[in-house]
Parts: sequence; C-alpha cells; structure tokens
Amino acid sequence: MPEAPDKPVAAEGPVAAEGPEVPEGPDASGAPVVPRPPRRRGRTTLLIASAAVLGVLAGTCTGFVVQAERKPTALPPLSQPTVKQAKGEVEPLSAAQDRHVKINGDLRKLLLKRPKGAREPELLAGVDGWQDMASYADDFTKPKTAFENLAKGEFRRAAVTNWQVGSTYFVEIQLTQFRQEKSLEAATRTSEEQYYAGDESDTDSWEIPGTGDGWAYVHNTPERKAGYLPLYSAEALATRGDIAMSIWIYDSKPIPKKKIMDLAKRQMGRL
Repeated sequence: MPEAPDKPVAAEGPVAAEGPEVPEGPDASGAPVVPRPPRRRGRTTLLIASAAVLGVLAGTCTGFVVQAERKPTALPPLSQPTVKQAKGEVEPLSAAQDRHVKINGDLRKLLLKRPKGAREPELLAGVDGWQDMASYADDFTKPKTAFENLAKGEFRRAAVTNWQVGSTYFVEIQLTQFRQEKSLEAATRTSEEQYYAGDESDTDSWEIPGTGDGWAYVHNTPERKAGYLPLYSAEALATRGDIAMSIWIYDSKPIPKKKIMDLAKRQMGRL
C-alpha cells in the first residue's frame, strides 16, 4: 500500500488473525469436526472448503438409494386433456438477455469501472485484471493448502480490479468463478468468507438488498501499528450463480455504511 505524505501507511493490508485451530476428529457430541480452511491475508479473500456442501450431497444420494429400493407407485390418471405442442420456433435470447453470454465472456468487463478522480495504485491486484490459481492461493496464510483446495473446488478464474483515491483510500473488487460441476462452490465460499467477516469484533453488518445471500460489513476498530496510520476496513460478500463477489475498502478513517453498500449494489447489478 503506498505511503502517505510525512507518515507511512502499511504496504499491505493488515494480516487478519486466522481463526482458532479446530482439531480433527469427533467433538463433544461425537460428531466429526472438519477444520476450517486457511484464511486470506490482508486485503484479499478466503478459500472455501467444500466439506459442508459435499455433506449435503452425500445425504441426498443416500435418499436416492433408499428410494430406488422401493417399488414404484402407480401415478393417478391425468385429469386434464392432452395439451398440444405449440408450433413454430422459439426466438433465442439476445446476448444482452442471456446471462450465460455475459458470465462466460470476458469476466473483467463485469467489474465496476474505476471512478473519476481515482487512480491506479502502486500495488496492482492481479496481472492485466486476472488472478491465476497460483497467485490466488499465495494470498492465503497457508498457500499450499489453499492451492490444493482450489484445485479440488473447481476454481475456474478470477477477475480483479483495484483503485486508490487520495493517499489512504483503497478499493479492491474480485469476481471469482467456479465450474460447479460437483458442488455449489461459489455460494460455499461466500458463506465461509461471511463467517470470518462477521466473527471480527466491533463489526456492523447489513444484508445487501436483492442478492439473497449478500452481506456488507464495516469493521469499526482499525488495525494499528507503531509508526503507521490506523487502517479501517469494510467488505461486501455475495454470490450470483457461479460467481462469488468480494469487495474491500481500506482507509485511515472510519468507513461509512453508504460507501460499501453503494459499491456492492452497483457491482451485483452488473452481474
């Protein structure tokens, strides 16, 4: 992070304390405990483990097996007349209407544009707007574990942008896309990020309207280090289909709810 005039500002966002280690094996109730994935460092996001979703899928598969053993139940006769199939061809959706055209194209085009008055920071996020899996994993407290989990979690790609206003105000936005052939990784990842964000002390949070699972957080207590300006932070986390959206704001003064909510609403609107 660039230095402020006459007083240094930390070159990176604060390294957030990793959550307490959770031992493997059964807990007091006898249920198995799954360790949480490593947390992202500083201004970047978390890796999401797929254990919870896979557990749900395993239960669903068991239900199918039980159902398959039962004899089929005869269906009642139809009470309505047979509906004739409509003739003619259905006009396909235009590129503007078809969401898959948008999300499978250049993901960077869905990122919010840098606002007027903002400039490119000295420390750019990603390379040419992209972040590959190796550099993505390197942002974690345990890069090796993060890389392995990303490979298992069907990581597809991540588009990122960041900007700076003045000497101490920074914004970073990241869109992470998953293949989701086996599990709903995007929603799982967002849920895990929200766990860590909401677990921080002295934090206010609000639902992001129209998102379903989106939440915005303002951390009221700054990170402090001798010789450095205080560093306040806010973040917004939400999912749209196979894309997990993450936004971070950093400043040397408290960040109002309006700023993080405005960015979150506008970015989700582009998805």
